[in-house]
Amino acid sequence: MKKLLKIFAISTSILVLSACNTVQGAGKDVESVGDCADGVKGNC
Repeated sequence: MKKLLKIFAISTSILVLSACNTVQGAGKDVESVGDCADGVKGNC
């Protein structure tokens, strides 16, 4: 049981530490979708 908790804790730590880059990338993706949706030619 302790081994499972240790694996879970390490996995969670890795996900939390990598979330900074993921959130920044997701923000850029949402922004690019917004640019594409505004209808201006060349934004997609």
